[in-house]
Amino acid sequence: MLRASPPTLLNTMIRTDLANAIRALAMDAVQQANSGHPGMPMGMADIAEVLWNDFLRHNPSNPSWPNRDRFVLSNGHGSMLHYALLHLAGYDLSIDEIKRFRQLHSKTPGHPEVHETPGVETTTGPLGQGLANAVGMALAEKILAKRFNRPGFDLVDHYTYVFLGDGCLMEGISHEVASLAATLKLGKLIAIYDDNGISIDGKVQGWFTDDTPARFQAYGWEVIPDIDGHSPEAIKAALVTAAADPDRPTLICCKTVIGFGAPNKAGSESAHGAPLGKDEIALTRERLGWPYSPFEVPEAIYAAFDARAKGAAWQAEWDELFARYRQAFVTEAAEFERRLRGDLPEDFAAVAAALTAELAGESAPMASRKASQRALERLVPAIPELIGGSADLAHSNYSIVKSSRDVNTASDGGNYVYFGVREFGMSAIANGMALHGGVVPFTATFLVFSDYARNAVRMSALMHTRVIHVYTHDSIGLGEDGPTHQPIEHLASLRLIPNNRLWRPCDAAETAVAWKLALERTDGPTCLALSRQNLPPQPRDPEQLALIARGGYVLLDTIPGKIDAIVIATGSEVELAVQGARQAAAAGVAVRVVSMPCCEAFDAQSADYRDAVLPRAVRKRLAVEAARSDYWRKYVGLDGEVIGIDSFGASAPDKALYAHFGLTAERVAAALSAL
Repeated sequence: MLRASPPTLLNTMIRTDLANAIRALAMDAVQQANSGHPGMPMGMADIAEVLWNDFLRHNPSNPSWPNRDRFVLSNGHGSMLHYALLHLAGYDLSIDEIKRFRQLHSKTPGHPEVHETPGVETTTGPLGQGLANAVGMALAEKILAKRFNRPGFDLVDHYTYVFLGDGCLMEGISHEVASLAATLKLGKLIAIYDDNGISIDGKVQGWFTDDTPARFQAYGWEVIPDIDGHSPEAIKAALVTAAADPDRPTLICCKTVIGFGAPNKAGSESAHGAPLGKDEIALTRERLGWPYSPFEVPEAIYAAFDARAKGAAWQAEWDELFARYRQAFVTEAAEFERRLRGDLPEDFAAVAAALTAELAGESAPMASRKASQRALERLVPAIPELIGGSADLAHSNYSIVKSSRDVNTASDGGNYVYFGVREFGMSAIANGMALHGGVVPFTATFLVFSDYARNAVRMSALMHTRVIHVYTHDSIGLGEDGPTHQPIEHLASLRLIPNNRLWRPCDAAETAVAWKLALERTDGPTCLALSRQNLPPQPRDPEQLALIARGGYVLLDTIPGKIDAIVIATGSEVELAVQGARQAAAAGVAVRVVSMPCCEAFDAQSADYRDAVLPRAVRKRLAVEAARSDYWRKYVGLDGEVIGIDSFGASAPDKALYAHFGLTAERVAAALSAL
């Protein structure tokens, strides 16, 4: 992509004044809020000014223009840098919102929030994840470009720029994703490192002595070291060089002074995470030659930053290109638009119905991980935007199918990512892919290793991103690998994340429904907890099959018309619940068996439906799950019982483990009879 030349105005105006506008807005907003981080925005202002005025292609009047460059602030604590840029560039972010920095319901929260502020591409704050999101965005761009671009029609052609600091590079996730980015040859990913030598605790030389340029060179990145981060000419030259390499991501290492311009606090941790103070701000204004009042920006500077006209021109140029593309490639254009809208293919409902019927008709026991693979065999070819990957467990997660194609080698962009052993990085990259748009990512690993990924899952839920996480080996049922690999607290932990949905199907039919609903969900992530061991199919009528989607439903009433006790179970324990209920019924106890594959979906149902499944009058309740018991008290109450596991597991075959930990039909029957 040819980068546009800077406006003539910038050739005559002192660029430092433009950067000082960013500095002034940052220190004024932090001071008024009495909270925030002025140091990074003041230190990176010169870099940001050059990037945004000379390189970044975007349209403030349409922040969702598909072919815009992406800008990610991985060091998200410096949010006022981003807000100042958005305000000055002409986004819907008024000076009043700048004045309301960090206040309730403002568009300028403490860290950038993707759905709160126009122009913010991702929520950042947990250090390193912004870099991971940027890798995901660059990967999505590459996949879509291979799929849709044609000679003379570079429909998908944009860069991803990410700012990051020392803290981002100290986080382990930076290694995971930087290593993979080079392997994937993400040449349109440009990272700019704010090398100011300061973190919250002081000078980083006491705890961060990495040779960062050598580290990234070893990954296979193009590295541009020792750039003066306060020299517009040096910054511009580095960005031109970075954009010219088609295969290697680029790290530009910029030496900066944190809190640049503050005479007493610049270059120290005192500028990092606290207001400068009125006296220091007054001295800073004098030092910078900025004679304006707080929150005052001259019209000439607004005019220099204003990107609305050139943004509209860039989009108009692209719109004209797409109009010609639509005429030349009718099918491809329609698919491209559909994928950007987030709509599933028109025949998805029919595909999902056929899949559910197929798996519901299975009579032989089947591990739910295998049922998931069977689902993917139908879904992957039917949903071209479905991009999967596994953390080096493809043949254990059963996440790879016949139609899977490696994104790193497939000429059409592919649909499968070999993430390697990078659970956290994988999950955060998937978030970036989803945020980019045009793809629906899924990841796969063992459930116990969701611990590595959890903060990325949390961020996905916070950002309402459409990501599916496949977690297999969901209990002690995985057997001989032992307690290090046996999840105990993980189901409860994932259920506790707001806006996250976890499905733990009991058989192939529930697995098919879980996949359907996961794909249809557009407002947050879905986790699928799947078994290693075979699970027997449960008999259902068509009404029960339809009720699976509600998250919890009546699977069996042992004595029709009578309920003495209720047993609730998920996953592999549903069969134990059924067997135990039948044994209790033989002793005269009328038991209702409720399968609860997704607690969050069930809780979202009407009170009438929930009461119909779990009648309030029936207080004798038992929950059964091979995991921590505490969670289930919300359903069984203090006078109910839970059969679970509140210790770590052990190494043995699965049947021996279930017997050892008391997860048996006999114990279920005894507990029901004792209620």
